[in-house]
Parts: sequence; C-alpha cells; structure tokens
Amino acid sequence: MIAKLAKLITACCLCGTSALALGEVSTFELDNGLEIVVIEDHRAPVVTHMLWYRVGAADEPAGKSGIAHFLEHLLFKGTDDLAPGEFSEIVSANGGSENAFTSFDYTGYFQRVSADRLPLMMKIESDRMQNLNLTEEEVLPERDVIIEERNSRTENNPSALFSEHRSALMYANHPYGTPVIGWMHEIENLTREDALDFYKKYYAPNNAILIVAGDVEPENVLALAQEHYGPRIPSDAITKRVRPQEPPKRAPIHTIFEDPRVGQPYVIREYLSANRKSGDQTEAAALRVFAELLGGSGVTSFLGQKLQLEQKVAINQAAWHSGMSYDRDGFGLYAVPAAGVSLQDLEEALDAALAEFLVQGVDVEHLARIKTQMKAAEIYALDNQSDVARRYGEALTSGLTVQDVQEWPALLAAVTAEDVMQAARTVLNENASVTGWFRAPQETK
Repeated sequence: MIAKLAKLITACCLCGTSALALGEVSTFELDNGLEIVVIEDHRAPVVTHMLWYRVGAADEPAGKSGIAHFLEHLLFKGTDDLAPGEFSEIVSANGGSENAFTSFDYTGYFQRVSADRLPLMMKIESDRMQNLNLTEEEVLPERDVIIEERNSRTENNPSALFSEHRSALMYANHPYGTPVIGWMHEIENLTREDALDFYKKYYAPNNAILIVAGDVEPENVLALAQEHYGPRIPSDAITKRVRPQEPPKRAPIHTIFEDPRVGQPYVIREYLSANRKSGDQTEAAALRVFAELLGGSGVTSFLGQKLQLEQKVAINQAAWHSGMSYDRDGFGLYAVPAAGVSLQDLEEALDAALAEFLVQGVDVEHLARIKTQMKAAEIYALDNQSDVARRYGEALTSGLTVQDVQEWPALLAAVTAEDVMQAARTVLNENASVTGWFRAPQETK
C-alpha cells in the first residue's frame, strides 16, 4: 500500500507568503520508508531528479572522517548491472547533467534531464542505492583522488586550513568540528570495507528522500517511484540521529593563524547560534534578518557604514547566518582592514560597532528595505527549478518539513525590530565565540 501524505498548493505571488515552490507540492511515502516530494513546474519539458540521504560527515564513525564524501565518489563506480563510469555515460548520452554533494547532514545525487528521461534516471539511481559493486582496484585509486582533492582545495589553501582550524575550536565535542572531506591522516587509511559498511548501513529507502521537480504529474512520479524504488529493502540500522553536543561555552576563544601564503589579512568571528527547528524557526529567522542588517549588503549595512564609510578602517565586511543544519551552527562576521590598519585596531572597531548596535537598535527604515529585498530574493529563487528542489532537500535532511520550508518566507517577513534585538543580544555571546586573525607571519625583533 502506498500512502499519500499531503498535497500542498503554494502561491507564487508578490503580496502573500510565497513558498519556495514552483507550483503544487505533493508528498508521498512508500511502504519501504522512502519519502517523495514532487514539485510541479510545467514551464519547460525538463525535470530535476534528486535523491537525498539523511547521512553526512557528522554521522561518520570515529576515526573514519571523510568516509561519507569518499562513498559519494564511489557511487559513480559500477553496480551489478552497470560498469564503472557507465552511470555518468548514460546521463550524458541522454542529454542530461548530473552531480553529487556531501555536507555535514546529508549526501545528495541529482540529474537534470528531459522529462521523458525520468524513468531512466529512477532506474539507474535506484540501482546504485543497494547494488554497488566495489573492487580494490576501483577503491584505492579513488582514495588517491580524494587525497589530491584535499591537497588542492585545503592543504594548498591557507584560508581553507584556517576555516578548519576555527571549526575545530568552535566544536570541541560536536562532529561539525571535523571537516567534511576528512582529516588527511584518516582519509589515507580509509578502506573498501569502511565504504561498504557505511553504504550498507545508511543507503536505504527509509533513510532517503526523493525529490522530483519539473514537468511531471505527481501520480505518475509516484507510480514510477513505486516501480523503481519500491523493491529496495529498508535498513534495520537506521535510528534517530543522536550526536555528541557541545558542552557549555565558558570563555571566548581567540586564535592567530599565520601562513606565508596569506596575501590579505582579515578578522573573522563566529558565534554558536540557533538553527532552524521544525515548527520553531522564529529565532533563526530573526538571526537571518540581523545578519543582513549587520553586514549583508556592503556599505549600506550597519558594519559597512561604521567600519568602511565613517571610520575607514575596513575595505570589506560581511555577516551571515544560514541556520540550515541539523544541530546548532554559527552566526559569523568578518572584516578586512584598510591599508595601515592593524588587526588589533580592526577588531576593537568591530567590537565597538557591535556594542553600538546593541545600544542604538534597529533602523526601522533599513529593516523595511532589507525585508523587501529578502522577499524579492525569495521570489526570484523560484525561477531556478534545481535550486528550489535543493532547498527542500537541504531542509528535509536537516530535520525540517515541507511546511517549514513553505512558512519560511512569511516568518522572515514577520520579523520585527524587537525580534532582531532579542536575537542579537542572545547570539552575541562572547563566551560562545571564536575570533581569528588571519595573516602572514609577523617580523620579530
């Protein structure tokens, strides 16, 4: 029996609470636990087919960092029915594009093809859900590819090394402190057995979400999913995610990262902050608006006005908050010093500006402009079918629901100045922060 869970009609309009969908959004669930989200978009005969797994780098066993990302690479090897590399050849031969991605909270695979090729994409994607066939001859060279990827993107990039360093300080106990790609010394020891153990535990229909966006009818997608994904066997090993959490933060952390390759120094700070929670996204919405007010739009933001225009101690600054994570994440800000300004002076100016914001409060006219810009951005986002599908995938694998996704724009629009100030006072907790200086080695006398 196939249970249809819901069908939600979303409105794409300028005046209301536009949801992040292109048309109707239908949700289903198969008997084996596979969740299905169908987002109708009949503007062109194309479709985005995405399969998301509720597993990422933060779910890896101790000592096996990088295994989630490694397995993502290995899924492009062969299955019982497909030769190594044949999956990608089929997508390309049918005029499609594809990719995959790993984050802390999810691993995803997608293809964008003509709508009439959807059955083929379901067939081959469902095949590699449980029929992966790996040999040592395929695994070990791919491990070398990951090692080279880490060398090129991280080891040879001081800013990336600095980011890893700060995350490890912020998350002393939570696995968000371990990089998604993994630590080099652990990547080098990953094995075929490690990959297969991870695959057999987590790659199952009851740990996956199928998202199809495009020129399709929901009932047809459901029938195709039942045909291709319905036979896949659920995993008994899937349980609710329970991860180590951060202990109380009792003191601020300050770090200086020096590397001779650094050309442009900067100051960066991150505070442990609230994430979007199912049914309770109000604080995260206020933090998102606060980030935009504080440093989201260049010189028109509060920090831009103070640091760049008035004091002229910075040439660039920004603030951000995603909130899209399964566990608590970060609220961040940074500033790049103007010529002749030390990082010490810049940090002091940054702290003074934050203190002034807490006293001065929100400029209501600026808040109104920000909310108008954010509403426009949400509407423009509807033009990209794949991006809309990805927003649903990120949300659902981070513990949110379809309803949460659709309510988000209205929550942003409803944020008040008082909400922003309350969120600002909560998040700007010095004891829950990591501040870093990024610079070249300093001369010593």
